[in-house]
Amino acid sequence: MIAFMAFAAFASSEAIEASPIEKIIEMISDLQTKVIGEGKEAQKTYDEYAEWCEDKSTSLGFEIKTGKANVAELKATIEQETSTIAELETKIESLSNDIQTDEADLKAATDIREKEASDFAAEEKELTEVISMLERATSILSKEMAKSGAAMLQLKSATSITDALKVMVQASVLSSADASRLTALVQTTSDDEDSSMGAPAAAVYEGHSDGIIGTLEGLTEKAEGQLDKARKAESTAIQNYQMLKQSLTDEIEFANKDMDKAKKGLAESQEGKATAEGDLASTSKDLADDTATKSTLHQDCMTAAEEFELATKSRGEELNALATAKKVIVEATGGAAQQSYGLNQISFLQRAQLSSSADLSKLEAVRFVRDLARKTKSPALAQLASRMSSAMRLGASAGEDPFAKVKGLITDMIATLESEAEADASQKAYCDKEMSEATAKKDDLTAESDKLSTKIAQKKAASAKLKEEVATLQNELAGMAKAKAEADKIRADEKAAYEKNSAEMEMGIEGVKKALQVLREYYAKDAAHGSAEGAGSSIIGLLEVCESDFTKGLTEMTAEEQSAASEYESYSKQDEIDTTAKGQDVKYKTKEAAGLDKAVTELSTDLASVSDELSAVVSGLDKLKEMCVAKAEPYAERKARRESEIAGLKEALQILESETALVQLTSKHSLRGVQAHH
Repeated sequence: MIAFMAFAAFASSEAIEASPIEKIIEMISDLQTKVIGEGKEAQKTYDEYAEWCEDKSTSLGFEIKTGKANVAELKATIEQETSTIAELETKIESLSNDIQTDEADLKAATDIREKEASDFAAEEKELTEVISMLERATSILSKEMAKSGAAMLQLKSATSITDALKVMVQASVLSSADASRLTALVQTTSDDEDSSMGAPAAAVYEGHSDGIIGTLEGLTEKAEGQLDKARKAESTAIQNYQMLKQSLTDEIEFANKDMDKAKKGLAESQEGKATAEGDLASTSKDLADDTATKSTLHQDCMTAAEEFELATKSRGEELNALATAKKVIVEATGGAAQQSYGLNQISFLQRAQLSSSADLSKLEAVRFVRDLARKTKSPALAQLASRMSSAMRLGASAGEDPFAKVKGLITDMIATLESEAEADASQKAYCDKEMSEATAKKDDLTAESDKLSTKIAQKKAASAKLKEEVATLQNELAGMAKAKAEADKIRADEKAAYEKNSAEMEMGIEGVKKALQVLREYYAKDAAHGSAEGAGSSIIGLLEVCESDFTKGLTEMTAEEQSAASEYESYSKQDEIDTTAKGQDVKYKTKEAAGLDKAVTELSTDLASVSDELSAVVSGLDKLKEMCVAKAEPYAERKARRESEIAGLKEALQILESETALVQLTSKHSLRGVQAHH
């Protein structure tokens, strides 16, 4: 009777197995936990996405700022290069004019120098011959004066130098040609001296030899003075010419050097301008794309924020509904659940086997461990509950203490769980450290790999675009060349047709004019053909119409030829400009594409190195995950479960000890009451 009353009190306080109401409450709690977990995951995901939005927006803002700065810089570069090109073209034109002027001056100076040299050579030759002749005449005269005879008497009888020279010719001591030249020289010299001094002619010979010799020696000295003066003048002229030539040559050399430098600078500026223009187009496009991307990113991020707020609000409403339902169930169904499920949790067989209140406490401990095993889903606790139940059933029949056996089983399980917890904690610290370092390195290498891949893709795209543009330009050049050849042929055919047709028209006009002249003269002179004059007038009228038509046709033909020639000339010039420009574009774009391909090769080498290192890190991380993560459950869950198991076992042990003592005390009081009743 006492055991049955204790069992009833125990069964009414707490069911051995969970009732449907308890399962519903448990399911609601699990759902609340799930919703809260989903909220945390959603919050984490949103935080990561918001951080990504902020980073992406910052990155795009920086790229846009950089793009605008690059566009401004490229525009400034283009303007600067354009200004430099204009300056260099002006400088080249100025230098070219200076070089032409210096070359013309040098040629003129050289021509003058050659004429002066020629004049000096002739003068030097003449003066040298005169001096030689005077010296020879003086020597001969001195020798003849020393002799006696008819020649001496004739010389003394001569009244002038001219007479003396004639005597010397007659004496065969001087040639007639030399005498003539000396006579002319003496006369010229005398005339020059008389005109300069205002005196009469002084060619009179006084009749003694000293006068002749002195005169000849004076002439010789004067001729030598003239020769010396001419030579000094020639030397001065040569020196002046050399200085002028050196100066002009230096100016031309320096101007040519400046010209080469200016042309090189012009080519570099043109190349720089073309490159800057190409970069400006590419940078402007990238800037527009980044601006559009940033605008789209802002809209996407705002939409995600609104969706997150709606989802958060929805989860809050769901949690409120679950909490309300749970509260209503707990408050409203306690009595009904107790009445419906309280005593049905223990089978009739189990109730029949319960012989004392101590057995009830042992059964409560087994139930507690079994519930704990079901909640934590622990096979070890389920096995412990089974062993505890077996110990309860078999302990008494074997003469052993079931209470000590059950208590020992719980104590051993607690010790085992605590030992496993310590081992897991040590491994967790090692795994956390290695996983953190490996993950950080993987993230860094992944970011570097993505960065290199992006650069490679960008440069490949830019190179492909340039190559496509080069191919397009080459096709355009080929088409232009073909069109130019066709235009040349058409122009040649038009010109040939014009020359042929214009010649025929001119011939026809001349023929009509001649026919008109003949008919007009004929009908004007011969009045006897009056009867035919009307027909003649008609013919003349028709010929005049033909002349007018032919002339008009020739005029139109000539105008069309001139227009066609002008259009062809304009087309040829524009085609030459376009061909040159496109050729330069092909050259620069090919060069730039080659540079991009080289950069892609270098970046690909870097990417291969980073990829190899990343593969090694990922392999190591996979091994760590296999050791640290790839288990039935993560460490945090395992730790929480184990702590829950240990706490539950300790609570079961405490329940086993306290409830047993309480039941024993209650049993004593009950027995006393029964005895007193009896």
